[in-house]
Amino acid sequence: MSEDLPQQFEIDLPPEIIPGNYADFANVWHTPTVFVMDFVTLAQPPREETHPDTGEQIAIVPARVVSRIRIPPEQVFELAKALTQQLEFWEQETGKRSPS
Repeated sequence: MSEDLPQQFEIDLPPEIIPGNYADFANVWHTPTVFVMDFVTLAQPPREETHPDTGEQIAIVPARVVSRIRIPPEQVFELAKALTQQLEFWEQETGKRSPS
């Protein structure tokens, strides 16, 4: 197949994935060849504990990864553009601005 041809993806969304997963936050990290996004949801309310090394009070926040997505570094740029574009659309539709 010629690399010069425009691509049109046929994306299949399996029924079991349609509802998606709720996440309270995402943790992003990388290796030289892949970016990893762990989407995390809170599992229980936070609890206070004493840090074993410092003795100071800390809040432990139990959380669970609900989805891990691995993408090549080249796709990160496209993802960043798509997120920025969708955030701008959301701000226009809702009149809300993200906290700065």
